[in-house]
Amino acid sequence: MPDPDHARLGAPLGGIAVVGAGRIGRAVTAGLRAAGADVTEPLGRGAAVADADVVLLAVPDEAIAAAAAAVAPGRLVGHFSGATTLAPLGPHEGFGIHPLTSVPETGATLQGVPAAIAAATPRALETATAIATALGMRPFAVADADRAAYHAAASIAANYLVTLEAFAEDLAATAGLRREDLAVLVRAAVDNWQEHGPEAALTGPIARGDEATVARQRAAVAERLPDRLALFDALAAATRELAARRGSADARRATEGTVVS
Repeated sequence: MPDPDHARLGAPLGGIAVVGAGRIGRAVTAGLRAAGADVTEPLGRGAAVADADVVLLAVPDEAIAAAAAAVAPGRLVGHFSGATTLAPLGPHEGFGIHPLTSVPETGATLQGVPAAIAAATPRALETATAIATALGMRPFAVADADRAAYHAAASIAANYLVTLEAFAEDLAATAGLRREDLAVLVRAAVDNWQEHGPEAALTGPIARGDEATVARQRAAVAERLPDRLALFDALAAATRELAARRGSADARRATEGTVVS
C-alpha cells in the first residue's frame, strides 16, 4: 500500500521499468512504489525490459548507451548520471535525473534531495519532473552544456571534501586526535559556509594573516606526512586567495558606507 506521507505522482506515468539493481536502482524503485507508481523490481543489466512506458536506467555511465540501445522505440528513457548528457539515450525521448547526494548501500532515501534534470522534449521534461517530485526531490534544470561543470562542482563538494578530511584525519592521528573530534569542527565550518558564504565563513591563521603559524603547520606536515606537503601548499595558496577576496569585499563595503561631505 502506498505510503500516505510520501510524495505522490502528480499524473499517471504508466508502467515504469528500472534497469539496474544497485543503490540508486533500489532507492528509486522503493521511492516510486511509496508514491503509488506502477514500477517493476529492479532488473539486472542486459535483462529484457517488459512492456513499460518509462524505462529508468540506473546503470554506470559507461553502460548507459548499451542499455538505452536495448530498449524498444517509443519509450521514455531516463538515466541518473550527473556527468552524462542525453546523447547516449540515442533516438529515445530522453531525460536525466541526477540526485545531488550520496546514496548509501542500505536505507537510502531521496526525500528533500536536490535533483538536476534535463530532457530532450517537453513530454520528457514533464516525466522527469514528475518522477523527481514523486521521489520527494527538488528538481532544477541543468543544460547539457553545463553538465560537466555541474558534476565537477558536485565532486569537489563531496568527493574532494572526503579526500581533504582524510588528509586532516591522518595528520590529526599523529597528535592523538580522533575523527569524531574533527567532525565537530567540520560540521560547524560547513554550516557557516552554507549560511554566510565562503568569505565570511573562513577562519584560521591565513584569514588572520598569521603566516608564522602557517609556517609551523607546514613544518609539521613536512615532518609527519611529507607526501602531502604539495597538497598542503596548494590548499594554503587557495585559502590565501579566498582571504584576499574577503579583504576586497570588506574594503568595498567600507568605501560604500563612507559619506563624502
